[in-house]
Amino acid sequence: MAVAGPTGPALSREEVDRALARLGAEHEAVESSLLALQDHAGRRLLEGAELTGATKSRWAVAEQLITQLWTHFDVYTDVLTTARELRARHRWPTQGELAELTDLLRGSGVTLPGGGTLALSLAPTAARLSERLSLTELVDRMNGWYAEALDVVVTADAVWSALPARIDLLAAELQRTRSLAHSVGVRPGEHPSGDDLEQITHELTSLRAEVISDPLAFWYGASPSSAPGGGRPDTARYDRAARALEEVRREIEAVLDVRQDAEQRLMRVRDVLSRADRTLNEARQARVEVLSKIAGSDVPAVSGPPTALYEQLSAAADQRRRAQWHRLSPLLESLEERSEEELLRARESLTAVTAPLAVRAELRGRLDAYKAKVARHGLAEDPFLIERYDDARRRLWSAPCDLMAAEEAVLRYQRAVAETLSPPAGAAAHEPTDRRGES
Repeated sequence: MAVAGPTGPALSREEVDRALARLGAEHEAVESSLLALQDHAGRRLLEGAELTGATKSRWAVAEQLITQLWTHFDVYTDVLTTARELRARHRWPTQGELAELTDLLRGSGVTLPGGGTLALSLAPTAARLSERLSLTELVDRMNGWYAEALDVVVTADAVWSALPARIDLLAAELQRTRSLAHSVGVRPGEHPSGDDLEQITHELTSLRAEVISDPLAFWYGASPSSAPGGGRPDTARYDRAARALEEVRREIEAVLDVRQDAEQRLMRVRDVLSRADRTLNEARQARVEVLSKIAGSDVPAVSGPPTALYEQLSAAADQRRRAQWHRLSPLLESLEERSEEELLRARESLTAVTAPLAVRAELRGRLDAYKAKVARHGLAEDPFLIERYDDARRRLWSAPCDLMAAEEAVLRYQRAVAETLSPPAGAAAHEPTDRRGES
């Protein structure tokens, strides 16, 4: 909205004509602005909405401001019409006419009825029968009121344009997620995600009602009618609800994945537990063998089958039959992890139990390797080596086998082979050594 020029001395004919032309253009601009405000979608929505909170109080003020704006504009129109009629009386106006025109255009020639001054706080000034002011003061007042009213209208329209549609889209996504959750047994009171969906539903319902009734409470920053980019709708609550729904949706998808491949996963768990059982059986048989064939061995005990895991596996199969996917999902994950741990434990148990047999096998292999070495050097008939070999072999192949004595016998055979194969001159340089790792 334009502003009238400053007051001054009596205007000349040319100055009056220029002022009237300027005021005419200004009048058209003011009228266009008021009509645009009157037809603004935000204003129509505000008039038809049941408002609460800050929006209700500010719109009550804005409505009165708009009414006063039209009242002041009518006065402005009357003054301009009067000035035009006065100027049209004569081609060359008299000094009296110029003085009257000057008072209308730049002086305090605008008369307003009492109560014309209105603040945004709705606190009127002292009651007056009427007041006089200049066109400049009149337009300045209208500019201020117009800005206040436009701020309420534009802010409410910006919030209504941004948030309700997004809330409705999120609510539609929420409804699809609820239907999907219901199909896999995720319901309030039975699964945490069901409770989350219920909470998100209440939050979106409450948020939409608050946005519709009090849009100004959801504006952050400067007014949208001020500098561009000065503010924006406050979407913090909407964003939190959207993130919560996304987390629930991922949880539901995980449950759906369980429904699709539950049988295969259960079969894999059964297979892993079966392998663990077979490994434990093998460990128990190996322990009996070790105790009967290895003397003085400290053989660890072998645990029984994982009864608790089998019970949980049976419960998981029952949940699958009952389509209780929301309960099967975490149970399957636990079963998969614990069954792998059970298989690893069974393998470790077998390794620990069969360790003495592995030592005996290593000693037997070493003894045979040295015998083959002796044969390659043509000493297979050496009585001393035969004696040492027979002693070691008897100890290794006897039951129960004394591993410590057998290992010592193998070492004696190794030393004998080393001494026999060493040349006499180098006996001192080639002291017999423990060749326990040679093969």
